[in-house]
Order: sequence, then C-alpha cells, then structure tokens
Amino acid sequence: MKPDTAPVAHDTPTAAVQGLGSPFADHLGVRLVHAAHGRSEVVLPLAALHLNTWEVAHGGVTMTLLDVGLALAARSLSSGAGVVTVEMKTNFMQPGCGELRARARVLHRSATMAYCEGEVHDSDGRFVAKALGTFKYLSALAVGREITRQRRALQPAGLGADPATAPAHD
Repeated sequence: MKPDTAPVAHDTPTAAVQGLGSPFADHLGVRLVHAAHGRSEVVLPLAALHLNTWEVAHGGVTMTLLDVGLALAARSLSSGAGVVTVEMKTNFMQPGCGELRARARVLHRSATMAYCEGEVHDSDGRFVAKALGTFKYLSALAVGREITRQRRALQPAGLGADPATAPAHD
C-alpha cells in the first residue's frame, strides 16, 4: 500500500483530528483524522511514555496504532456494528520517531468479517510498519455469561457508512 497524498502529520489541522471514544486509544493519545468508505487514518504524536529503551516508538504502541486504524477502516463499512480483532500480523521495517500516522483500508469484506491492511509512517515519511488483520463484526459481545453492548463512541462523518454503497474491495 503506497502512502496516500494526504498531508503529512504536522500539516493536519488540529480541528480535523479528534479522539476516538476508546479509553485505551484515547489514553495513548491516538487521534482520528478520517474513517470512511473502507479507509481510515489515525495519528499519534509520540511522547516519552510511548518510547522503548532505544528512545523510539515501542513496538506495542505501533501495533496498537495499526490495530485501531484497521478496525476503524472495517467499522467505516458497517452500519453501527463494532468490530473485534480476530488476528493481526505486523512487520516492523524501521524505528518510528516524531509523530506516527497509520493509514488503513479494507481489502475484502463479507457479512461477518473484514480483511484489512495498513501502514505506519513517521513524521519524516519513513516506512515504520505494515499490518494485515482480520476483524469480526459484532453488535454485542459475550463476556463470561453476560452480553455487553458496545459503548457508543464518537461517530465521525462517514463512520458507519452504508455497506451497500461502499466497495467490497479495492
């Protein structure tokens, strides 16, 4: 997947970026740029708490950013259903510094699953990591013996688009 021609991280207007409503992702500082039509973009300005002992982005932070981006791309094709990660594979290319930007897209969608890919680049445009993942669409989640409803997060424009009008794959 080649980087889109969207502005680099430091060129994104602050008003265009928002929190996700996911406690963990919001705690890390992940911000949504857009999610619509099977594509998403999220950014994370790195802080000391995101770094490993080499003082570059921790691999877990990079994987989380990819997981969030892929999931949002999948959710952008559903009409209100949430998603859970079934599996995800990540390849690390080089350390990330500055601000990380993940761009993701849905490669294939069925009635119950979405197969997605995404890449992370840092603020200098370096290719940091790539992931492929499978996500399951759910309207409820069984936790033990209880059925839990997904917490309603912010609904950015385009998130929850009608899957009948969106392409099944690129």
